[in-house]
Amino acid sequence: MFSTRLLRSRTMKDTPGDRVTDDAGEVTDRVRQVIGRLGCSHREFARRIVMDPSKLSRSLGGTRRFTLAEIVRIADIGAVDTGWLLGAPERPSAPPGREPAAVPEGGRPLQIVRETVRLIAEHGFHGVRVADIAAACGTSPAAVHYHFPGRDELLEAAVRWCMDEDTERRAAGLAAAPDARGELLHLIALQTPRTDQQRRQWLVWLDLWAQAARSTAVGRLHEHYYRQWRTTVAEVVRRGVDQGVFRTVDPEFTALRLTALIDGLATQVLATAPDSTGPDTMHTALLAFVESELTPASAV
Repeated sequence: MFSTRLLRSRTMKDTPGDRVTDDAGEVTDRVRQVIGRLGCSHREFARRIVMDPSKLSRSLGGTRRFTLAEIVRIADIGAVDTGWLLGAPERPSAPPGREPAAVPEGGRPLQIVRETVRLIAEHGFHGVRVADIAAACGTSPAAVHYHFPGRDELLEAAVRWCMDEDTERRAAGLAAAPDARGELLHLIALQTPRTDQQRRQWLVWLDLWAQAARSTAVGRLHEHYYRQWRTTVAEVVRRGVDQGVFRTVDPEFTALRLTALIDGLATQVLATAPDSTGPDTMHTALLAFVESELTPASAV
């Protein structure tokens, strides 16, 4: 969707990471039209284009300009021409007789991110080339760069996607649990790497920890995710204390201890031989923590 004359003329001098000029606010207005037509919230739209919701909010509010790569992703998800988003007077019609290109499920940006997550889990971040991601998506490295200008942007997008997926699964289980104890057991089950999806996500987290120490952007994401994760656990513990299903403890300190135990055990599960620490052993150890540290004496 981005092979228009206007975009070609811009990209002769611009790169995907460059900011788009929008002094009159026309680009922002057209992005708002795309969001309105999709009928989703700003947070959901940010998830679909793999963008930090706060960056989207600032861009729509006029305190930040969209990058060219973000505009390309918006065009892809909104099924509009990039040239139109950048100010072309009307949306060009498709050439007569030409079938539209098949769109991957969720759009090209999400396909790129999903394949990036899979490849990072298999080979590690530094073992993945843009050419590998392009091949997995059936597209060109140039197309990948248009959506995500560099490797750092790809890693940040992959981590954000994993965070969003994790948050959605977490919220669904918490809503269905009968009480805080059920909520905590649900969180523990989600964090135990039994399925391929759970193992893949943990392998990406392990790569993230090493990268977060070297990248400011990824480090901020890491800090945000862990603050959110520990807060969720602390809130569940606090509810459990109020409900009487947990003994009286410090929710924040308990959350710190439990999440650290989860991290350490998951690392052992993924880094050791199959006949050593496994998911069942990890799950049993976490349940033992709940019994010894949280379950009231009268219930034991």
